[in-house]
Amino acid sequence: MFRDQRLGESRQDVLDYLSSRKADERIFEADLLVDKAHLVMLKEQGLISLEVCSKIIAALDDLMQAGSQSLGRGEDVHEAIEAYVLAQVGPEGGRMHTARSRNDEVATCIRLALRAQMLDLMQEQLSLLATLVKLAEKHTKIVIPGFTHTQHAQPTTLAHHLLAHADAAGRDFSRLEDAYPRVNQSPLGAAAFASTGFKIDRNRTCHLLGFEALVENSMDAVSTRDFILEVLADLSILMVNLSRLAEELVLWSTSEFGYLELDNLYASTSSIMPQKKNPDTAELARGKAGSVLGSLMAALSICKGLPLSYNRDLQEVTPHLWRSVDWARSTVRILDGCVSSLKFNLERLEKSSGAGFSTATEIADSLVRITGMPFRTAHRIVGRIAASGSRPGLAELDEIALEIAGYRASERGFSEADLERALDPRSNVALRDNTGGPASVETERMIRGRLEWIAAGEERLAGRRIRVEKALGELGKER
Repeated sequence: MFRDQRLGESRQDVLDYLSSRKADERIFEADLLVDKAHLVMLKEQGLISLEVCSKIIAALDDLMQAGSQSLGRGEDVHEAIEAYVLAQVGPEGGRMHTARSRNDEVATCIRLALRAQMLDLMQEQLSLLATLVKLAEKHTKIVIPGFTHTQHAQPTTLAHHLLAHADAAGRDFSRLEDAYPRVNQSPLGAAAFASTGFKIDRNRTCHLLGFEALVENSMDAVSTRDFILEVLADLSILMVNLSRLAEELVLWSTSEFGYLELDNLYASTSSIMPQKKNPDTAELARGKAGSVLGSLMAALSICKGLPLSYNRDLQEVTPHLWRSVDWARSTVRILDGCVSSLKFNLERLEKSSGAGFSTATEIADSLVRITGMPFRTAHRIVGRIAASGSRPGLAELDEIALEIAGYRASERGFSEADLERALDPRSNVALRDNTGGPASVETERMIRGRLEWIAAGEERLAGRRIRVEKALGELGKER
C-alpha cells in the first residue's frame, strides 16, 4: 500500500506489520525484469522518451548487478526499487510507474519467479523418477514380499514395487506440468484492477517476459491467486506420495524388516545410543509433507471469501508458496539421493517373499483353473488351510475340499506338482504377466515405456526453458 504525505507519518510497528520485504527477496530479480519489460513497452508506445527509458534501464541493470542488499528502506521491494531509481535518475525516474499499479506488478513478479521454481522442480522430479526406474531395471527378477494392511499379502518383484513409486512420481510431474501454462500467464497492464487510460500494449510485455498468454480480464488478473492454490495442491499431493516412499524407507530399514540400509550420508546416529542408525532424512520428508499440507490449508483459508478485486490479505499467501516450494524441492532432491544410494538386502527380501502364506491366492487360483470349482469355494478351502497355520499337503487339501466342495481336488486333476508350483513365490510372480503385473517380462516392458516417457518429459521441459531464456535474453539487450 503506497503511503503519500496525506496520511502523515506512521508508527514503526504499523510499518513492520504492513511490510513484505522479507518475502519479497524471492521476487527481487523478477521485479527488475518486469520493470524493464514495462519500460520498453512504454518507450515503444511513445509514453516515455528514449532518453528517460535508457537512464532508468541503466539504473535497473546496475541494481541487478549490485543485488537486493543495495536497496534502502521501503515497505516492499517494489517501493525500494523505485526509490533506488529515483535516487539514480532523479524525478524522471518516476515515469517507470506510468500505466502500472503495484497490484499488477506484484502478481506478475510472483508468476515470473514461480515459473522458474517450477521448471527447476520439474527437472528434479524427472531425476527422481529416472532413479526409481533405473533401480527397478536392475531388479526385475528379484522376488520380494508384497503387503496390504502392512501384512504379507502376495509375492511381487522389487522392480514392480519400485515402479509403483515411479508411476506416482510421474503423475506428480504431470500435475505440475499441466499447471505450468496457467502459471505462465501475464497480468501486467491490468493496473489496479480497471486497466489504464494510457494506450499500452499488454501483448508486448507478455512476449518480452516469456509468458504464454495474458490473464486477460484486468480485475481477475490482479485479484486471483488460484494459480498459487493449484501449485500448492499439486505440491501437497507430491509430498504425500514422497511421504509414502519415505515411510517405506523408514520401515524397511528397521531391524524387524531389515530389507534395506540407507547410506550413511542420509542417516545419523543417536546422541546416547551408539549402535543406532536413524533414517532422519526420510523421517523429515514425512514431517515436511505435513508442513506443505498446512501451507495449502492456510492459503485456501486466506483466499476464501475475498471480494473482488485486490485485497491486502493476498500478501499473506505468497510466503506459504515459497516455503512449500523450498520444502518440496529439497525433499525431492534428498529422496533422490536416498534411493540412488540404497543397499537392498536381496537375500532377506527373497526369503521373506513366501512368508505369511503369501502364496495362498495362487493355490485358490490353481484350484479354479485345474478343477473348475468356483473361486469362492476355492477361497474357503485355502482359508481353512491357512487357519491351520501349517504348510499344506495334497492329502490335507483333498480332505478339506471334500468337506466344502463335495469332491477331492486330486479327483479333478489337481496334483502334488500343481500344489508345489502354487506354493513357489517365483512361479506365482511369473504367472502374473498381465498388463501392469509383476512378472519380469511385464516390468521390463513398463521400464522401457517409462524411460521413453522420461525422455519426452525432458524434451518438453528443455523446450520451455529455451522459450523463457530466449525471451529474457532479448529483453536483456534492450536499452
